[in-house]
Amino acid sequence: MTTRTIAVVSAGLSTPSSTRLLADRLATATVAALRERGEDAVVEVVELREHARDLADAFVTGFPNAALRAAVGTVTGADAVLAVTPVFTASYSGLFKSFVDVLEEGALTGKPVLLAATAGTARHSLVLEHAMRPLFAHLRAVTVPTAVFAASEDWAGGDGGELGRRITRAAGELADVVTGRPASARPADPFADVPSFEDLLRGGS
Repeated sequence: MTTRTIAVVSAGLSTPSSTRLLADRLATATVAALRERGEDAVVEVVELREHARDLADAFVTGFPNAALRAAVGTVTGADAVLAVTPVFTASYSGLFKSFVDVLEEGALTGKPVLLAATAGTARHSLVLEHAMRPLFAHLRAVTVPTAVFAASEDWAGGDGGELGRRITRAAGELADVVTGRPASARPADPFADVPSFEDLLRGGS
């Protein structure tokens, strides 16, 4: 049985957050869908709130630190990605976009991606098609047809409501794409031999 790696990118800002809750449900459904197709799976979560300062440092210095490099490696080396963000001002969050901006060109080319977002009301659901899908099309990722949006009222339906059905459908679509591909090999870290910014400062003092 082939073991697949599913990377979960969650851009929620609180602990716990509805964004992480949705990400966890999507991950559980994806693992179940893969097992139904004869594939095992492991889930690796990247909580972007834990890398907020790492991202800011990367923009200022031009180099990601070790923690951020590990997070990027988790995403680029996975067989598929669950990308989940809260909606801010009719778009994905700045934290989410900052992470995307530190990815190397071509890092997500051909990568299967399931898009998801959370917000207070259903009127924000257009973000999936008007902001997130064009972003990942630019990155040349392979997004599955069903994207998942969860508004505050959607959580009242439990696993059997419309949200649960969309999660199951989207997870099945992602599993179908993943099982038709060879398992991914984690790419080498191009910055493995580059000293950290802190080491460079200490060396110059």
